[in-house]
Amino acid sequence: MSSSFERHRNLLFTVAYEMLGSAADAEDVVQETWLRWADVTDEVRDERAYLVRIATRLALNRMRTQSRRRETYVGPWLPEPLLTAPDVAEDVVLAESVSMAMMLVLDTLTPTERAVFVLREVFGFGYDEIAASVDKSEVACRQIASRAAKHVQARRPRASDRPDTAVVLERFIAATTGGDLQGLMDVLAPDVVLLSDGGGIKQAALRPIIGRDKVLRWFAGTIGNTDGELSMDVVMLNGEPAIQVVIDGEPDGIAAVRIEDGLVTALYLVRNPEKLTRIADEVPLAR
Repeated sequence: MSSSFERHRNLLFTVAYEMLGSAADAEDVVQETWLRWADVTDEVRDERAYLVRIATRLALNRMRTQSRRRETYVGPWLPEPLLTAPDVAEDVVLAESVSMAMMLVLDTLTPTERAVFVLREVFGFGYDEIAASVDKSEVACRQIASRAAKHVQARRPRASDRPDTAVVLERFIAATTGGDLQGLMDVLAPDVVLLSDGGGIKQAALRPIIGRDKVLRWFAGTIGNTDGELSMDVVMLNGEPAIQVVIDGEPDGIAAVRIEDGLVTALYLVRNPEKLTRIADEVPLAR
């Protein structure tokens, strides 16, 4: 039993994380799944599907608790960033599904829509197994999947231009750490959007900031105005290159970016320290 569970542990974590956007909650789901798996005495024909079914039901329950927590959350809520292995980026479907931009799109679905979409589009489960996981009929799941897919497609962010990413990030980092406001302006798109998540603990904008001038002023007044020694590094987070902000040797934030036509069009800055606990060690994802 234990060896069977361990073979699928990374998959279960990935399923739960894509549904919840929280590594802490996903780990709790995995642990609860193990406890229920340990109590199974009957022979299970498809262990992978059975375990995912348990994890999905537990994640759906947690999503309802999450919605209540979100009501009192201070400012925008962003997914908890994960330090991922380079091979995650090589799996295009997995990398897109855990990207910060896509996770925010998934967050606009209902819990059941999100579960059905993730199980179908990311992990390729059949409608019979999805139906058993979300306690709906196969016909209902097909309808939900179609509705969710249309919703996601209408909001699906354009993927960052990979060839430009390294160069643009280098320019962004050089301008920010060097206090070069013109250089920073040159790398930001005119309609760039900044979402920042401080969780009421660290300074962050309470609403999205839209427009190059406004984003520039915010950066100059916060990250660029720190009393400590500021440095930035490029790291692989959620399957994509991102920027780690370090002040006086301590992690201060993570900025995921979207790049189009050589310019930064979106910044997702996580400063809430409670969400920066999994950026030192790689978190294995699987599907």
